[in-house]
Amino acid sequence: MWAIFLQTLPFFGLIGAGYGAGRSGFFPEEATAWLTRFVFYFALSAMLFRFSANLSLAQVLDWQLVLAYLAGTASVYLLATLVAALRRRPVAEAAVEAQCAVIGNVGFLGIPMLALLLGERAIGPLMLVLAVDLIVFGSLIVILVTGSRGGRFRPAIVGNVLLGLLKNPMIVSIAAGLAWSALRLPVPGPLQQFLVLLGSAATPGALFAIGASLASKSAERLSVALWLSSAKLLLHPAAVAISAVWLAVEPFAAGVMVACAALPVAGNVYILAQHYMVAPQRASAAILVSTALSVVTVAAWIAWIGT
Repeated sequence: MWAIFLQTLPFFGLIGAGYGAGRSGFFPEEATAWLTRFVFYFALSAMLFRFSANLSLAQVLDWQLVLAYLAGTASVYLLATLVAALRRRPVAEAAVEAQCAVIGNVGFLGIPMLALLLGERAIGPLMLVLAVDLIVFGSLIVILVTGSRGGRFRPAIVGNVLLGLLKNPMIVSIAAGLAWSALRLPVPGPLQQFLVLLGSAATPGALFAIGASLASKSAERLSVALWLSSAKLLLHPAAVAISAVWLAVEPFAAGVMVACAALPVAGNVYILAQHYMVAPQRASAAILVSTALSVVTVAAWIAWIGT
């Protein structure tokens, strides 16, 4: 595990550098917002397009992996929802807590880190996990929060969810890259170099942005944050691992899937909680605590996967 810890340490070191810059005021919240936008719309999109343009849909699509990830994630999602219900939390708050328990930082942390640690063979499973998170669970929280406010489900909610997916640059870049590959279009040298150059900024930019954004997070409601962090860092990867064995997922792909599940809570959970004004401090605390603990737990899970 020590060797894996040393390999992951530089990635968390970049997060720490961003946190220090944000905490000291050298990197204000406005700068963090603009850096995040650059990474989200440009650098990470270039990286995802380049990866997917060199893959075929047949190489990426693995229904056993999708079903295993869905089964494992859904079980932890339901458990977190049940715990929230036992604490008499409203539906909207339960949806935010369940999201904290299962949605890891695959886009900004998982893809840059795991693609380097595990190699480009990990790209296909990474994209599938990201797609499931965004399409299934990213849509579910919007439906639950909006539906609970109106008291009933409205068809317009589905339209808003679909529009949000179509506007998500990660979904768009993956779909565009796979379409490019399906049409058997060559990637010209200058375009390839442009994508490599721009995509190379994704790893340091994303990790620094994660750290800088954590500087504005608070650790209020620490007991709930510890429960949600434990669910995300321990229960979620364990449930996904059990599902992978049960559904006989190919070992390497299963390992990538478990590593994704072991990642700390994603920052977009806080963005959604803040947007709908539903327990944003709780989401903030879960992100802060889970990211701090993941320095050890992510290395432990990756070391276990290697065995």
